[in-house]
Amino acid sequence: METLGLDAFLAEQEFSGVVLIRRGPTVVYEAASGLATRRWGIPNTLQTRFDSASITKLFTSVAVLQQVGLGNLDLETSIHHYVDLEGTTISPAVTLLHLLTHTSGIADDADEEAGEHYDDLFVTTPNYSLMQTADYLGQFVQKPALADPGVECRYCNAGYILAGLALEKVTGVPYRQYVFDEIFTKAGMTDSGFYDRRDAAPRIAEGWDRDDAGSWFSNIYSYPPIGSPADGAHVTAPDLIRFLQAARAGELLDAEYTEEFFVPQVEHDDETMYGLGLEFDMNEDGTVRSYSKDGLNVGASGILRHYLEDELDVVVLSNNIDGAWPVVREIDERLGG
Repeated sequence: METLGLDAFLAEQEFSGVVLIRRGPTVVYEAASGLATRRWGIPNTLQTRFDSASITKLFTSVAVLQQVGLGNLDLETSIHHYVDLEGTTISPAVTLLHLLTHTSGIADDADEEAGEHYDDLFVTTPNYSLMQTADYLGQFVQKPALADPGVECRYCNAGYILAGLALEKVTGVPYRQYVFDEIFTKAGMTDSGFYDRRDAAPRIAEGWDRDDAGSWFSNIYSYPPIGSPADGAHVTAPDLIRFLQAARAGELLDAEYTEEFFVPQVEHDDETMYGLGLEFDMNEDGTVRSYSKDGLNVGASGILRHYLEDELDVVVLSNNIDGAWPVVREIDERLGG
């Protein structure tokens, strides 16, 4: 990649973030540029922890599948069996499988596919009032369903909140603690965690974007201060690749669910299928070209991706809502996309 001039491309884009590309243990390309905080002028490095946004859903999915493998959760059982949803609009027909594959039909807290913006939720609701997983229920459980379960594939953050609550119910452990113990620790993700953006945790990239007038603003009021089962874990680029390698190696799931995790489950559109957390870019012949999970929030964007033919693991993380996407597209095009 370096011989193809990606350094020049990052400079041209004024990219703020990190790029890491590996083939197995071998680093093919790595770069860090821009500022981890515009407030103090500290540069990004490969050891900077970035808000992973919706990439966090991968950790939730693996955590749920761990408990399915142990017999404590069942993908085909109603979510009502695990979470008290009496008096809500959530159908008893909704299962964990629906939630993980975005086919539940439930309304999201913010319908991003319809053009709604997540940060608009916190214009009137204090973002710091959503700290525990159950705090999110009031954002969506009384909204009318968009479809019957299993009929449509429509991206839904709220589904992963419910999956996280099911995990908490059967383990008796708060979501973030469970993921730290059973995902991050087991995968060797020694630099990852759920950090409250109000605290002084080291090596955290602060999220900054430009408003319509071109002025920089921080994302501290744009979403809750600490991550949830739907988004917000802080990770380094090397740790994300460690996660993917650990998952492939069967270090996080038993043999059955290791295989299932990397299998497309439902069609999202003509080119994309969803799995149990992962998204699959399909070739015309029906084979998988790459699998990935991306994420974006105000002040955060990124992707974790594996290209099968090239055997490359790719991470792009940025502390800007638009920062990752030109780089993601450039890498994809250079790999034949």
